[in-house]
Amino acid sequence: MTSATRTATIDSHQHFWQVARGDYGWMDESVAPLLRDFMPADLEPLLRRAGIDRTILVQAADTQAETDFLLDIAARTPFVAGVVGWLDMDADGFAERLDHYRAQPKFVGLRPMLQDLADDAFILRPRVLDNLKRVAEAGLAFDILTFPRHLPHVAKALEAVPGLRAVVDHLSKPPIAAGGLDPWRDDIAAVAAFPNVSCKVSGMVTEATAEWALEDLAPYVDHVAECFGPGRLLFGSDWPVATLAAGYGEVANAARALLGRRFGPAEMDAIFGGNAARFYRLEG
Repeated sequence: MTSATRTATIDSHQHFWQVARGDYGWMDESVAPLLRDFMPADLEPLLRRAGIDRTILVQAADTQAETDFLLDIAARTPFVAGVVGWLDMDADGFAERLDHYRAQPKFVGLRPMLQDLADDAFILRPRVLDNLKRVAEAGLAFDILTFPRHLPHVAKALEAVPGLRAVVDHLSKPPIAAGGLDPWRDDIAAVAAFPNVSCKVSGMVTEATAEWALEDLAPYVDHVAECFGPGRLLFGSDWPVATLAAGYGEVANAARALLGRRFGPAEMDAIFGGNAARFYRLEG
């Protein structure tokens, strides 16, 4: 295959931020190395080195200003193929705001920060379910940011909104450091049973111990590979959050090594590009 016809490689999950914007409620001294700006000029050389062509830029703050900030970056950054933004899914006027953003170039989906909300069952609130139906009808993607305890609620929401195209971020953050597989193993399988749901192979190194090795991650990758198959897995770096535990190249190489044990070249091309392009309905 020539370089002119090869499948574009896509990192389905990365972030940018400017700390002075002040709406990153999760940032504190516990993540001190992240308390600086991370912008396209920081990431671009890492992408080239890792052989990644394009990215999906995902929100890191639960404000509409964050969505505007990311769309502005995307408009000026050719390698950003799409933006997953934030809107309040339990607010009056959601439908109008959704209509506004779905018309914006490179806006491809939404992500509420379910893992950080006081109500573990937020996704099952009646108005949230109604707005999930609007997201599905608009043809937009929905990113699921959860811990394993949220998965049973997510499964109920998926049953209520069967047309929703959704993707589980970071394997739903199983307890890799502790080596725990249950009840995550059954709960992620229940979510995978919905054919419109995919899973990002991302965010693992920050859930592992500081001395993580490939074999620590392998049981989790093997399980989602079995549950979702090569057509519904997407590589994501979770950069720069991942830098707390590994460099960009280490994250990409770990995913390639673990997935390459199970899948052939065509399937790996899909996981590292084609699936994300299809899921997020990218143009070009």
